Amino acid sequence: MTSAETAEHFVTLFDSHYLPQGLCLYRSLEEQSEPFHLWIVAMDDACADALGSLSLRHATVVRLGELETEALRSVKPGRSIAEYCWTLTPFLASYVFQRAPGVPRVTYVDADVFFFQPPTLLIQELVQSGKEVLITEHAFAPEYAAAARYGRFCVQFVTFRNTEGGRRVLRWWQERCIEWCYAREEDGKFGDQKYLDEWPELFAAEVHVLSRVDRTLAPWNVEYRSRDGAPVRPVLYHFHGLKIVSRRRVVLYFMYYIGRQNRWIYERYLEAMRGAARDMRRLRIPVVGRPLRGGEVRPWTFARALLMGQADWAII
Repeated sequence: MTSAETAEHFVTLFDSHYLPQGLCLYRSLEEQSEPFHLWIVAMDDACADALGSLSLRHATVVRLGELETEALRSVKPGRSIAEYCWTLTPFLASYVFQRAPGVPRVTYVDADVFFFQPPTLLIQELVQSGKEVLITEHAFAPEYAAAARYGRFCVQFVTFRNTEGGRRVLRWWQERCIEWCYAREEDGKFGDQKYLDEWPELFAAEVHVLSRVDRTLAPWNVEYRSRDGAPVRPVLYHFHGLKIVSRRRVVLYFMYYIGRQNRWIYERYLEAMRGAARDMRRLRIPVVGRPLRGGEVRPWTFARALLMGQADWAII
């Protein structure tokens, strides 16, 4: 492992279905964030075994059982896989601090995030603020503003300093997610995410809100940010909704309009995903797709033959 004091530390979680996305995240960090270390919580044994065989030099693979506490195990039976992943999220940074006490800070990042520029461009804002925690807004385009009811902030990139203030925010979030973390709206809550709406007021001395919303883009805002004709330059792009359906088909996005001028973002990601698939095939690691359910076809945009050949932009 790279020295804890010099590397930038990140933590994520995913299962074997998300392995290609997780590899894309790792490769983007290799390109944009040396020195770095990525802690990966593998949600199933197949994922952990595959990651072990890939021998990622700057990663630590954590099996789910190593992370789970008695409190987590007690709520697990009553939550879906997605809900349990959300429940786990506040515990990931704490786990890193326990395993590597010398780590000065750690950033939780979603597995379907990809870096186009160094993530330190975001973290520098936290350093300059003098605070302990960095959070990012969804920054929805006006036509998608109604989606803010699911949370002003997006749990996609959240940095915690290894300080009492940072750990205080983590403990509060952990307690709330143990109490309630479900994929429904209820009493002002939604999953692990809506809790963050309270942080700027509840933890005003600890929490900094990223000001450069143009640096954290996603399907819900990329076209809006490019309407003036200037090309977008994201530090990260959140590939929300991207779904591997089979070895030869991938859903790129749905519900949102990204604009033709932003296709390059997806083309770059498809290139990285083809590389991930090649690495997996070389080691005979299966690319596990999730078939579409009834009614999930239109208006999803597909790139065909992604993992086996050249992609196109057919809409079916």
